[in-house]
Amino acid sequence: MTLKVLAIALASVSFSASSWGQSPDDLRGTWTLDSSVIERDGAKIDQFGSGARGMMTLAPDGQFMLTIIGPDLPRFSSNNRASGTAEENKAVISKSIAMIGVYSLDLAAKALTFKVEASTFPNWNGTEQKREIVTATKDELKYVTGAASSGGVAMVTWKRAK
Repeated sequence: MTLKVLAIALASVSFSASSWGQSPDDLRGTWTLDSSVIERDGAKIDQFGSGARGMMTLAPDGQFMLTIIGPDLPRFSSNNRASGTAEENKAVISKSIAMIGVYSLDLAAKALTFKVEASTFPNWNGTEQKREIVTATKDELKYVTGAASSGGVAMVTWKRAK
């Protein structure tokens, strides 16, 4: 992550009482993915593909789960998840992520931290993944992932599940 890219992303949004959740309770619950746009080498791309679907739950007890699955993943010709071809496996892993663990919110610092217990990106297992919150309302949560799992800086937007 470059500090310049992060500064640009954060500078484009102003924090105000009307756009910032005032309590952790405002952010708890289930969210659906709106977008996950990555900036790398000056280009912006949808890191999981246009039409990706995702769900994140921030439970009141501090547990979280997050899953994002890209569109149009290939069906496995073997009809067996454990026997995918190299191409099938690469397509699935490059367009999806899942992780579970515990989370914490620091409202003063506008930060959401995931303490990852397990992830489909094993490099994150046992790590703390801090997200800089840009917008937090009862209906929208937007944060910056400074070091996205596929490289670059990502702006991830979630909408409250209905």
